[in-house]
Amino acid sequence: MRPEIDESLCIGDGICADICPEVFEMGDDQLAHVINENPPEDLHKKVREAAEACPTGAISIHEE
Repeated sequence: MRPEIDESLCIGDGICADICPEVFEMGDDQLAHVINENPPEDLHKKVREAAEACPTGAISIHEE
């Protein structure tokens, strides 16, 4: 699994960082960023939850 954020869609809501701070964080630019591009399997559920909660659909998940 490789999560990715489309910065053109991100509005800086921060819900992803609230749900899964091990993978997402808010940057100085007030946008979310992926800080763990290859999260371990025990975080996959939280990553998917964060993607589903994103109000603009800015998070995509690439299954590898």
